[in-house]
Amino acid sequence: MGAVKQHLLRSVLLAPLVLVACTAPGYGQSSAGSGAYSSAPTPAPAATPSAPASNPGLTLMSRNSSLGQILVDNAGRTVYLFEADKAGASSCYDACAQYWPPVLTNGAPQSGTGLQAALLGTTQRKDGSTEVTYAGHPLYYFVADKQADDIKGQGLNNFGGSWYVLSADGTKVDRS
Repeated sequence: MGAVKQHLLRSVLLAPLVLVACTAPGYGQSSAGSGAYSSAPTPAPAATPSAPASNPGLTLMSRNSSLGQILVDNAGRTVYLFEADKAGASSCYDACAQYWPPVLTNGAPQSGTGLQAALLGTTQRKDGSTEVTYAGHPLYYFVADKQADDIKGQGLNNFGGSWYVLSADGTKVDRS
């Protein structure tokens, strides 16, 4: 294979990797989480999410935010849906799950204030853990949400899809 063809092949194969790296959450994102970019990337998240590995006492509820009423857990952490998920099954694993840790439980999740208990459920992940669902959407935390009421992951497009907070009726909240 000629040098030009090898260079072209390398460029074609590496382009998606560069694209994913440059669109990963936190890459050059401003501290306001608005999606504005600066010149320096932020470090990759720790392998362990801020959420517990499993949560036997997990309760989801509706809470008022700048986006209206959204779903949060009993600690006030915002939960998100991933539009790339299909048929109630998670498609977020490996690097994706480091940035977007799944909301896991060891028992039946509970419906708190403002939620419809019939929309709350679970799905099994490939590793055998149990992920919480709402209206059929597997739920996730965002690693850059450091405190209750943070919504820094809203509207981000990462790992092959967009991420949104949910309303109490189980639909994505999209204010764009």
